[in-house]
Amino acid sequence: MHILLIEDDLGLGASLVQALQQDGFTVQWLRRAHDAPLQLDDPGYSAVLLDLGLPDGSGMELLRRWRRAQAAAPVLVITARSALQDRLGGLDAGADDYLVKPFDIPELLARLRAVLRRTAAQSGEQWQFGALSVWPRKCLAQLGGQPLELTPREFQLLLALAQGGGDVVPKRTLAQRLEPLGDPMDTAALQVHISNLRRKIGAERVGTLRGVGYWLESV
Repeated sequence: MHILLIEDDLGLGASLVQALQQDGFTVQWLRRAHDAPLQLDDPGYSAVLLDLGLPDGSGMELLRRWRRAQAAAPVLVITARSALQDRLGGLDAGADDYLVKPFDIPELLARLRAVLRRTAAQSGEQWQFGALSVWPRKCLAQLGGQPLELTPREFQLLLALAQGGGDVVPKRTLAQRLEPLGDPMDTAALQVHISNLRRKIGAERVGTLRGVGYWLESV
């Protein structure tokens, strides 16, 4: 899963990047509001960690802009603003959670995982889609109780589809998830990975909307 971190504090930002990567995430770290993307669905962020007090602008304005654009990615606010009015304002503006600094990094990771589970309409560490079971943190998947032998990219692809919760996930989003730190892979390469995943989990479990994207079936 690919996380967008917007935090201007060098020490905290570096610590969060390290902790997120150790927890299995990929991270893009930005320090200014000006550098933030206009959209969250392209290049396909799984979630955003957003500081409100940025040196060149307001994180709250970023949050409002994303929600006006109907961005679906969950946003976890991380800020020193602890007043009740600030917390309520952040949640009302569209934040999925609000964590006040200073915080313990294990708590942030736990809250992030909880937000991702809610977004994917899953209630526990195990995500269930019919006979298919996925454990995001353990990087494990089973079909009918039997372990699946997936490559790292196949697992990331399965995870991106699972996070869609049965909705169509655009091709560009999937391509970016498989190459989160570089240019998205081309369509032909993505189709090869989709074909390989279908062979391992069953072709009927991956639906196709031609020219748009794919979704995961609960069968």
